[in-house]
Amino acid sequence: MATGWAKEGAVQEQIDATVKDAVNRARSQLPQGPGLSHCAECDAEIPQARREAVPSVRLCISCQDASDRDAARFSGYNRRGSKDSQLR
Repeated sequence: MATGWAKEGAVQEQIDATVKDAVNRARSQLPQGPGLSHCAECDAEIPQARREAVPSVRLCISCQDASDRDAARFSGYNRRGSKDSQLR
């Protein structure tokens, strides 16, 4: 692939680095340790079925939904493909 001044494989290296960063970010956000019986945010009881489905659960469904919506506002990814924003 002709890439101008970039070395061969530079585009793929950048894609791989972006994917690796996303995977590391997702792993860092996974809850660790024992789950809670009551929500860490609102102190509501977490249903037994949810505690069994998600062993390290820390939030009730309502608080988890709000947390997920807040996290979605900042994705951390360059989705527009601007060359300036791709420089590291």
